[in-house]
Amino acid sequence: MSIRVLLVDDNNLFRKGLAALISAHPDFTVVADVSTCKEAVQAALHIDPDVVVTDIALGGVNGLECVAELKRRQPHVRIILLTSLRTEGHVRAALRIGADGYLLKNATIEEVQLALRNVAMGKKYLSPDVSEHVFDTFLHPQRAQAPISRLDGLTTRERSILQLIAEGRTNKGAAEFLSVSPKTVEKHRATLMRKLGLRNAAELTMVAIELGLVERPDSLARLNPDSLSAGEPRSYRTRQPLEREPGSFDGAPLDPDIPPAYAPRCEANDG
Repeated sequence: MSIRVLLVDDNNLFRKGLAALISAHPDFTVVADVSTCKEAVQAALHIDPDVVVTDIALGGVNGLECVAELKRRQPHVRIILLTSLRTEGHVRAALRIGADGYLLKNATIEEVQLALRNVAMGKKYLSPDVSEHVFDTFLHPQRAQAPISRLDGLTTRERSILQLIAEGRTNKGAAEFLSVSPKTVEKHRATLMRKLGLRNAAELTMVAIELGLVERPDSLARLNPDSLSAGEPRSYRTRQPLEREPGSFDGAPLDPDIPPAYAPRCEANDG
């Protein structure tokens, strides 16, 4: 009997491509693919998959909340996080909240299949890159602590503006996206640059890469068929797209020390 898989990712091209790659092997059947946490919970309840594969950031919703809700509704379901984030904090949080596997989006399809088989049999699976990184941060904890502490020092709006400016948007462009005034963006930009000790936009972009908010084009995942659109003016691609009006999700409460996904949510009262 084939392993029944539910895919959850807000990148439609990536999700459909991964579904095709997984379904090409007779050991697996992709029973559904959806783009939001709400759809994932509904699909899991109706379809009862063997394994759910989801990202940490889903349209502005913390994917760890989605894992918690799925485990609350269906404790038997196996869950693999397939993401670009590999900080020790995210790995520990994912495992603590109930994830059964943790894969990076630069994995090969063979590794994805291996993870699906192991998790379906009740085992845990960490990709070699993740295991090596976690082991390295265990030996050198100072390397893992700095990026998260720097991000945690920013407000939700400052995180949003950091990501938008790192994408290449002007103050006016970021203001239009967030539906605030350019002066508000300028104020938050000055504050976040002061907090992070930055002097210019180039340093700001490098910090955004360090924190996992954007990635260099030459480091795009091998599995991810998405690429920069023709005529796209940005030099960097966003890891987790920002939402103008993030969808709400009534998920299970999280442990307060679980780090949020690097997908800032734009709150109306934060501008």
